[in-house]
Amino acid sequence: MTRKKLGIDAGGSLIKIVIEEGGRFHYKWYPIGQLKQSAAWMAIAAQGAKVSLTGGKALFIRQHYFPEAEIVPEFTAVCSGAAFLLKQSGETALEKYLIANIGTGTSWYLVDAQQHQRVLGSGLGGGTFMGLANLLAGQKEFSEYVTLASSGNKGKVDLLVQDIYEEAPPIDGSLTASNFAKAAYSNGHSYRDRLAAAINMLAENLVLLSKQTAAIHQTDDIVYIGSTLTGNQPLQAGLELYSSMLGLHPHTLRNGEYSGALGAILST
Repeated sequence: MTRKKLGIDAGGSLIKIVIEEGGRFHYKWYPIGQLKQSAAWMAIAAQGAKVSLTGGKALFIRQHYFPEAEIVPEFTAVCSGAAFLLKQSGETALEKYLIANIGTGTSWYLVDAQQHQRVLGSGLGGGTFMGLANLLAGQKEFSEYVTLASSGNKGKVDLLVQDIYEEAPPIDGSLTASNFAKAAYSNGHSYRDRLAAAINMLAENLVLLSKQTAAIHQTDDIVYIGSTLTGNQPLQAGLELYSSMLGLHPHTLRNGEYSGALGAILST
């Protein structure tokens, strides 16, 4: 009988868990602040299972909860898991591509001929959005911020290209000329608008970094994964729009936030 496997990716914000049993995968996550509460559930799920760990808090979890677990390097786990999900999605096989893993911060990996390497990192990510959202709209849950942003209008906070030109602008007028610039002289915006502008700023800058990195490594395919994309349609839409505008081919993976936990299982 095939042994059950448990993969745990413990990052800066979330604990992502994948259980593989009989070729079927089950996914679950907890906020990192609920580590003690989630440990009891993980202990039950791990009974009779082989446990593999990855992420920044993997060593802590092994020391306190799963001393027999194997730790998989985070870069290896993320790339292995993303490659598996990419294949499952039915996408045409990609020979060379970038992975942008948007978690608390963001890391970019180059995958080429079964090899991978981390090529860029940025402090911009889900942690940035949560911090800004708290400042702009008060303390709420991540899903609440996203829901509010979905009904906001970034153009009431951002200075757009069309706001500058009296005549037809030389580029798309809906593009941002300066993030949050209108807030300096106008109070005609709500916290929904401010949150929409925050997500838009994140999308724009992550795509610009992706484009520059893709140009250096001569690929147009970018795979977006990470917990910040979970249920975050405004960010997904922004990444896809701006990527396409810059000539990139964006791919957003279902269950992509579990790439690390899934890759931990596949790598052991």
